[in-house]
Amino acid sequence: MDKISQNTSTTPPPALVRALLHALRPLIRLLLSYGVTYPYLANQLKTLYLNVATHEFQLPDKTQTASRLSLLTGLHRKDIKRLADNIVTADNVAPAAISLGATLIARWSADPDYVDEQGQPLHLSRFATGSERVSFESLVTGVNKDIRPRPVLDEWLRLGIVQLDQNNRVRLNTAAFIPTQDLDEMAFYFGQNIHDHLAATAHNLLHDGPPFLERSVYYNNLTPESIAKLNELTRTLGTRALLAVNRQALELERLDQGKAEANQRMNFGIYFFSAPSAPHPTDTASVDENKKS
Repeated sequence: MDKISQNTSTTPPPALVRALLHALRPLIRLLLSYGVTYPYLANQLKTLYLNVATHEFQLPDKTQTASRLSLLTGLHRKDIKRLADNIVTADNVAPAAISLGATLIARWSADPDYVDEQGQPLHLSRFATGSERVSFESLVTGVNKDIRPRPVLDEWLRLGIVQLDQNNRVRLNTAAFIPTQDLDEMAFYFGQNIHDHLAATAHNLLHDGPPFLERSVYYNNLTPESIAKLNELTRTLGTRALLAVNRQALELERLDQGKAEANQRMNFGIYFFSAPSAPHPTDTASVDENKKS
């Protein structure tokens, strides 16, 4: 019996249910904070279940039928027919301003022309001069000639991504890898990073191939002072790791440019979280109730 048949004929593994409830708790808190109710989410999930089943659980040389989709998802056939027009592949597309900003920061942090001997981003003059090859203007126009550098500079100054030093040079904030407080930007990275982290762990749980890197360091029984020290340490080491991977990725992307097989993407992320050690009792209670059914 294949994996799909097993999953449709038996109850879910209790360990997976327990992990699912625990993982979803912060998401539910976020949704409630933004007024996303259960009925609204449930309707979105119907479409998403149908989307994934339609595109990722196809049988070779066979057309997906309403009966099979109903078996896979548990949705009523009437719902499947009603939602059929919404079955498209949904991508978390970055707004243009976010995509441009990420590209500029990546280049400024890794391109040999824009970093010093220690690999730190150079302080850039606003405009190119006879004695300098690079400037903030050349950085922007080198990525997108249709965007004027001045609006980018003004917006980045407002957001704190850059500052002007005493010589009126543009200095990149060392925390520029951290998203701003703009909801559109934070929501985009939320969707992208949580998706890829979940995709990596799901891949590993399903044994779909060589496992992806997915590791963490966990300790409890720490004081707030110790947490503060560890928070600062992870920020320092994490930024170094991000910068190192960024430099290597930029170099490889340039070497791969024009190759037919250059159609892969990657995402490498770092996170830190702290909270009281006591678990949420309702998570365990829900799993125990499922065991009885």
